[in-house]
Parts: sequence; C-alpha cells; structure tokens
Amino acid sequence: MIRHIVLVKFKPDVSEDTIARIFDELREIKNHVAGVGEIVAGRSESPEQIERGYMHGFTVDMESWEALQAYQDHPEHKKVGGQLVENAIGGIDGILVLDIEA
Repeated sequence: MIRHIVLVKFKPDVSEDTIARIFDELREIKNHVAGVGEIVAGRSESPEQIERGYMHGFTVDMESWEALQAYQDHPEHKKVGGQLVENAIGGIDGILVLDIEA
C-alpha cells in the first residue's frame, strides 16, 4: 500500500467552509479512480502544536504505485489540486507532499 500525505498552509482568508468543500470533493475521487482506498482529511488537532502553519492535510491510501499514478493523472485530482494551489499560501509553495510505502 502507498500512503499519499499532503499538508497545506491555507491563506488566512480561506474559510473553514471552503476547506471542507475542497476536502469533500477530494473524498469523491475514490469513486472515480480504481485502487484508491481510504481518504482522511481535516484540520490538525495536535497537542504538540508544531504544525508550522500547515494546519490542514489529508492522506490517501493507494493499492499500488500504479494506482497513485492513475490518481495523479485523473481530471478530478487535477481539479482539486488546482483548488488547493489556488488557496494555499504561496501557491504550490504552501503544499507539502510525501508518498510512502506503508
């Protein structure tokens, strides 16, 4: 299994409602792309409080590296990714991505 981990620094004027809508659209991707499993998204509740501005994030579990590639190539992913970039501080610079074999 591959775990796709994304952390986002949203612009201060982006509402929690807007973020929730983006995450809802993200969760719908698993209905369109084979090999995509659980998608968990939300705001950090860490007691350590060392998010360094990355207060929101999500994980997507994939069956394989091929499923990850299909997810990345899918138009719905590109649509949601565009919304993330548009609403992140500094665009793509406000987003961290890590893919690990789990």
